[in-house]
Amino acid sequence: MNSKYGIEVAVGSFLSICFACVIYLSIQLGNFQLMNGSGYKVNANFAETGGLKKGATVEIAGVEIGRVKDIKLDDKTYMAIVYMLIKDEIKIQEDSIASIKTKGLLGDKYVQIAPGGSENILKEGENIKETESAINLEDMLSKYAFGGVK
Repeated sequence: MNSKYGIEVAVGSFLSICFACVIYLSIQLGNFQLMNGSGYKVNANFAETGGLKKGATVEIAGVEIGRVKDIKLDDKTYMAIVYMLIKDEIKIQEDSIASIKTKGLLGDKYVQIAPGGSENILKEGENIKETESAINLEDMLSKYAFGGVK
């Protein structure tokens, strides 16, 4: 009876450690944040988001500076509004350009910001006016295949 109890304790301990490892990997690989990060919000309007998702990274020069917090459709202009949370220490000029890019072989989308030269800095809730929408590979291939490219 005593050895049976020892085996049950060992199996239970092993399963608990496995479960903790699965939770840790899920958080790390999913870029899940337990706390709402601090920062300030900026927006950008795009004609096409090309599969950009909430939680996608926002980068300048390949360095993560924030996250996409939400994506909504403007019912008047039918453009996608991308809401981003930018780290407090990063200042974005008002003439910066926001682009939706593809990263890696899996095609993960992210927002890349090209800094501008203006001395005016975007404030909480302001819009990045210059944007470049995601490239739609299917449209490009169909134009090429059916002679739409010159």
